[in-house]
Amino acid sequence: MKLGEPSLDQLRIFLSVEEEGSFGGAARRMGRAVSAISYGIQQMEAQLGVKLFAREGSRKPVLTEAGRGLLAEARAIAEASDAMLAKTRSLHAGLESDVSLVLDVMVPGDVTAPVLREFRRMFPTVALRLNIEALGAVTACLLDGEAHLAVAGPVVAAHPALEHQAIGEIELVPVAAPDHPLAAGTIAPGDTRHHLQLVLSDRSRLTEGREFSVLSPQTWRLADLGAKHSLLKEGIGWGNMPRHLVREDIAAGRLVELDLPEKPGASYTLSATWRRDARPGPATSWLIDALRDRLALCPGN
Repeated sequence: MKLGEPSLDQLRIFLSVEEEGSFGGAARRMGRAVSAISYGIQQMEAQLGVKLFAREGSRKPVLTEAGRGLLAEARAIAEASDAMLAKTRSLHAGLESDVSLVLDVMVPGDVTAPVLREFRRMFPTVALRLNIEALGAVTACLLDGEAHLAVAGPVVAAHPALEHQAIGEIELVPVAAPDHPLAAGTIAPGDTRHHLQLVLSDRSRLTEGREFSVLSPQTWRLADLGAKHSLLKEGIGWGNMPRHLVREDIAAGRLVELDLPEKPGASYTLSATWRRDARPGPATSWLIDALRDRLALCPGN
């Protein structure tokens, strides 16, 4: 049997269906009609002489044994093409004309400000756009094409369209005002369920329905870390905060670090994140290195 040669577009359709788990999901991701996705898979199957997905009836497409066997090779070809295109763009473009940066709200201002000041000195011809978001909304900016580079937290699992490089971490600690009932003494397991918890949230579809260190059924959800900080100092609930934001409050007695049995405080890993098909250029790469070096100087790192 003479085999045909699938196109790069067909390989990308194959990978999209596998990663999204449905023809409809692949169509939305690629901006195509479902019929175009189905036709692409049929053409690839005809050229290779194998069935890639079992999709009888109304079931979601499931990789066949042949499909599973070809998946790694298809992904390697697509990634190699992405790398070549990204490198070619860099060769043509040289220094970026603009860089759009989105930062997780957890990134300390003492890190961001000096880095951005130095960036403007180092790259005066590069227009820098800055946005600050929370949780999954940071990664969503990349996926929606609104940013070239993100410094994102760990709440969104590895995404096939993105590359990640860990550049630092932030310590989160549970705190409350000194007159809050949880600050009065020893806290028993389950006590937190009886008190309002202030929770950082976002409106991103990437984290819709997910909970992060939520222990109480009573919650107020805020997308503004500054508002959460103010409410905590007023004694309205308890919640996790970056240690760098509450260090002075704890030292001055305005807030108390809580020794909770559940230990919801944790290291919040920050990663430089970018789209796999748009590798960082010189100015973007400088930003990654500068943010990593500055985060390493933060107390506790």
